[in-house]
Amino acid sequence: MIGRLRGELVAKHPPQVLIDVGGVGYEVEVPMSAFYDLPGVGERVTLITHLVVREDAHVLYGFLRERERVLFRNLLKVTGVGAKMALAILSGMDAQRFALCIEQEDLTALSRLPGIGKKTAQRLVMEMKDRLADLGGSGAPLVRGAAEAVGNADESPLADAVSALIALGYRPADANRMARAADEGDMSSEEIIRAALKAVNPV
Repeated sequence: MIGRLRGELVAKHPPQVLIDVGGVGYEVEVPMSAFYDLPGVGERVTLITHLVVREDAHVLYGFLRERERVLFRNLLKVTGVGAKMALAILSGMDAQRFALCIEQEDLTALSRLPGIGKKTAQRLVMEMKDRLADLGGSGAPLVRGAAEAVGNADESPLADAVSALIALGYRPADANRMARAADEGDMSSEEIIRAALKAVNPV
């Protein structure tokens, strides 16, 4: 099991990053709640990781905070929630916001997340209530940092944002609509994604 990676951040293509660890490049899926706080390309980064083994692939998921990984692992235990949906949940809201939604049984906010309908939201509330203690602690609230420039300069930030939203589980038409509505013309892909997700599920 790969539990942690420390190395140079080589590329950022939300929600995936590439980290060079001793000459070996690791592709890691990162929730947008953590992606916003990543350092710039070329800088060193440490990610706490969780390895998901499937029949067709081994997929690494990375987090900046242990609280995020704990939530991710607990979400995987919920009936009908896979790694992709867990990543989408953590991209739509941070661990503290999610815990609050569970505590308050806020089905409306949970249902705004991609791939989560009313029944899944109800199941999340029912099965996660007893696990809220795992998300506790005295740490400061998660604060999203300033957006960094992403990827190659030749790539369109809007196209990158649409691709990222699709990877998070939104339908292509919805991802395109959300990104275009959020784009103010001079934004990075991360800024577009953050604005699009905030519009869907405001804090």
